[in-house]
Amino acid sequence: MPALKGLVRSVRTPEFAGITFHEVRARSVLNRVPGASPMPFSWTVNPYRGCSHACTYCLSPDTPILMVDGTSVRLADVRVGDLVVGTAMRGGARSLVPTPVHDAWTTTKPAWRVRLLDGTTLVASADHRFLTPRGWVHVRPEGCEGTERPHLRVGDALVGAETLADEAFRRPGTPPVAPAPPGDVAGGRVVTAVEELPGEHALADLTTGTGDFVADGVISHNCFARNTHTYLDLDAGDDFDRQVVVKLNVPEVLARELRAPRWTREHVAMGTNTDPYQRAEGRYALMPGIIRALGGSGTPFSILTKGTLLARDLPELTAAARDVPIGVGVSLALIDPELHRRVEPGTPTPRARLDLVRRIRDAGLPCGVFVAPVLPGLTDTDEALDALLDEIAGAGASGASVLALHLRPGTREWFHAWLAREHPGLVERYAELYRRGAYVDAAYRRDLAARVGPMLERHGLAGGGHAMGGRQGHGERRDGLEGKGGWPDGAVPPPPTVPEEVVTAPPEQLSLL
Repeated sequence: MPALKGLVRSVRTPEFAGITFHEVRARSVLNRVPGASPMPFSWTVNPYRGCSHACTYCLSPDTPILMVDGTSVRLADVRVGDLVVGTAMRGGARSLVPTPVHDAWTTTKPAWRVRLLDGTTLVASADHRFLTPRGWVHVRPEGCEGTERPHLRVGDALVGAETLADEAFRRPGTPPVAPAPPGDVAGGRVVTAVEELPGEHALADLTTGTGDFVADGVISHNCFARNTHTYLDLDAGDDFDRQVVVKLNVPEVLARELRAPRWTREHVAMGTNTDPYQRAEGRYALMPGIIRALGGSGTPFSILTKGTLLARDLPELTAAARDVPIGVGVSLALIDPELHRRVEPGTPTPRARLDLVRRIRDAGLPCGVFVAPVLPGLTDTDEALDALLDEIAGAGASGASVLALHLRPGTREWFHAWLAREHPGLVERYAELYRRGAYVDAAYRRDLAARVGPMLERHGLAGGGHAMGGRQGHGERRDGLEGKGGWPDGAVPPPPTVPEEVVTAPPEQLSLL
């Protein structure tokens, strides 16, 4: 692998099988957020780079990939900038669309052979996902930390490109095929076997603009986060899975940067890019020193995490809160355990997250809750929202914000497939609500805000909040609500208090401050 700047040593440990931690000494750790960002903060700190979960979404390099000209190219021969065929939802139906390749890489992993009734054979990692009538499913059930996830079973049907074909993307010599309703599959795309292959195998994958591509005729999900590793001169394949960069000296470097005369003690946010409480933090324990550096310098900060490891540092956070304003945020979309299992498999249960909120508040710290995402027609009734807000208030949350579902590319396709399977009667409504793109219709946002406003007030969760519309007017408002901001009280530090003599000063004096 390429040499890393500041590398101290590379370490492997039994509790992180197959992962190498590259311990580096960083020269700088404060990262500035672009001025146009809608986030209500200007700086972040990330003590880790890479994913210690080591998930992969890869296929055999020989898998034929459908290009926009109707030809097929080996996966290993597809290059960044090529145009391949992906999919997008159009009026409630999935259609084929051209999409650029943003990244391509290879790795070596254990592999599985998926046999289909029509004779097609696909070789993929256990983590790879294919589209079925019941949504995106992995090849194998074993997920991170032993969790079970939706996976292929014998008898499952895979969604084939021939059922979605647009005239512009037909294979040469084949007759036109009209787009099929979501979930339709062609005969023969039925799984007959999923077989483990011995040893490890060379695998490859792509990142595309739509979040998917056509692999040997079936719709295949891509990995979309790996290219974030390349800026460290690490590749986006095997390195992302197995090479985790740990900035050993984050606390010391951060303390030095915070002492610089030019530092103006602006809000520093953690957990908005990589979770500072990922599993590796249990080994390296960098966060206590980071918290002490921020608190000791008079710098306000916030943490977003779903990890219960945060509870370990409650004493440090409590001590820092005596010196500086801090914020802690937790997201919680619903309390129905069955709906949670179907919508958010693999995430902490609603009860576990409510308990996390309670522990944070019992320590005397603020904690804001994001009621997100609200699902139109499923979790947006007055009764459901009021019951959830009642539980959040009972856990002692400082405030709450209610945000409607945001369907980004990739998420959009998965959710529409899930909706077509679980709630087909809502497909047309969602197509209308999200006809303009990723954000729900403005009229729905206004109605949701009008309904939840009195509930937030009644449960004591309204607070002030912070707008998602940027800092000092930067950026477009994107919080999903009209009116109060998208970041609830407790999730970010409160703004500095203006002395009374300034508030009451004449306008000509204010202009000089």
